[in-house]
Amino acid sequence: MIPANGWSRRGLLAAASIFTAGGTAAAKEDRLTESVVILIDSNEPYVMGHAISYSANLSKHFAERGARLLIEVVANGKGIDVFRADKTPLVEPLATLRQSLPNLAYSVCASSKSIAEAKEQISIPLIPGASLVPFGIGRVVDLQLKGWAYIHA
Repeated sequence: MIPANGWSRRGLLAAASIFTAGGTAAAKEDRLTESVVILIDSNEPYVMGHAISYSANLSKHFAERGARLLIEVVANGKGIDVFRADKTPLVEPLATLRQSLPNLAYSVCASSKSIAEAKEQISIPLIPGASLVPFGIGRVVDLQLKGWAYIHA
């Protein structure tokens, strides 16, 4: 399946693999740390692909500047589909991205998940590494109040 923006699964995997910045863990701890939260609130394939490419490109950009980047991708509303094991077309790229970026976190709005489960009358499985937060938009605001930069995918 090729998403609406023309990204193939192979293209997303390639994008996820371009940002393996070198250096030891100890060296990375000494660098300046920046933080970015990316909100996904749509289940459109191109939006989900943007979150992957944004994460990869930002990580590479900040690594080239000698900075360590913390990234949290927060899924809210229909955007939770990106982290649904039963629906996402991006299982492999998301796993590759997490392996390559140790400072990347995936968060899913528990409220949106509960609403979807009630509507679909199923228990929604999440991809490995995705964790629940009470309210996706609340998580975004909490991080912004702590100084994190905000990107809407």
